[in-house]
Amino acid sequence: MNIQLFTDKLAISLSTICVLHCLFMPSFLILSSWFVSFSLNNEFVHYSILFAAVPVSTYALMKGYLNHEKLSYFLFGISGLLVLVFAVLTTSIFGEIGEKSLTVLGSLFVIYAHYKNHQICKELDCDCHDSKAN
Repeated sequence: MNIQLFTDKLAISLSTICVLHCLFMPSFLILSSWFVSFSLNNEFVHYSILFAAVPVSTYALMKGYLNHEKLSYFLFGISGLLVLVFAVLTTSIFGEIGEKSLTVLGSLFVIYAHYKNHQICKELDCDCHDSKAN
């Protein structure tokens, strides 16, 4: 599988995991046993997902820009990543609701940018994605 296709899909998956974690983790903690609730460090999960998402997304967005020369999607995706980093780093300022709102917004920006990168490949029928995967 082509590296750009793989990284676009991986970045979309990581951003989706961010959204799902943000929206459904409180329900999971309520429904799970108290031991799981206390043993899970929520900040560790945030930093882990962010640590994986930022380099993968940045690489995929740069490759997409170099292959298609669409600066708008590159900037849109980078903006989303910056919002994600900002959300994690400013939890104490905006509180949990602010962090969740910013995380969902940033993740949606990133997902949209990678989706559009993939769509451009389909429209241009370019060689950067494996034609069997389209």
